[in-house]
Amino acid sequence: MPELPEVETVRTGLNQLTLLQPIQGGDVLLPRTVAHPVSSWEFLTALEGTQIQAWSRRGKYLLASLVKAGSDRPAGWLGVHLRMTGQLLWLDREAPLQKHARVRLWLGGDRELRFVDQRTFGRMWWVPPDCAPEQIITGLQGLGPEPFDAAFSVDYLMTQLRLRRGPIKSALLDQGLVAGVGNIYADESLFLSQIHPQTPCAALTRSQVERLREALIGVLQASIAVGGTTFSTFLNVQGVNGNYKGEAWVYGRTAAPCRHCGALIERLKLGGRSTHFCPACQPERSPR
Repeated sequence: MPELPEVETVRTGLNQLTLLQPIQGGDVLLPRTVAHPVSSWEFLTALEGTQIQAWSRRGKYLLASLVKAGSDRPAGWLGVHLRMTGQLLWLDREAPLQKHARVRLWLGGDRELRFVDQRTFGRMWWVPPDCAPEQIITGLQGLGPEPFDAAFSVDYLMTQLRLRRGPIKSALLDQGLVAGVGNIYADESLFLSQIHPQTPCAALTRSQVERLREALIGVLQASIAVGGTTFSTFLNVQGVNGNYKGEAWVYGRTAAPCRHCGALIERLKLGGRSTHFCPACQPERSPR
């Protein structure tokens, strides 16, 4: 958490609120939040006098393309990974400082972009204009296709899953298979495709993989439409919760009745992660 829909929700908000406003300075309150450059002073100096041209998303990473203020001259990229509890909030500079505020970037009009992160796993990067973002943000290098890209096809999934011996739930959490999917939407898509989370990847039939791909794309789109999921700390840039939690089929609903058949939702541990499923809709030998 946050996963693709939450990060996409943040990206949309940032593009609505922060573009073409000069970065006038800032403050790094927790130096280890800045992964590059190592020096907080260098990080802030590199950003000062730039403005954000556009925000993009790759998997769970946010990337802002920067230009020198008042020009089209490239000034590198600002990268952000929210990890478990990160929040990017658009606030008045005079807004009370949260206990877990880590980085502040002061933009025009007495507003600021504030990075708040309770667990301190989130990271920020400045990437120089003569470098590709993946040279500095190395986590970008191994990402698989985006779920909405043509490359994320049934043929691609079939080929990849035939090479794996582990359970399908664990495979969906591998960012090298598909970028941006995490625990919530893996559980939800497996429920919608009627596949038990412990089903071995190589045992899935083509019809099951077709259903899984369709379900994954559908549930991600549904969550984006309602602003993502807030189960603990996620907020959009204006401090508003996501609304998908109320629509979840299985995730976070242990012992609650299945919305489809009424059986009680069960939870098990797979690879150290909580996994939610309906024992009736997702039998251990899923229907083919």
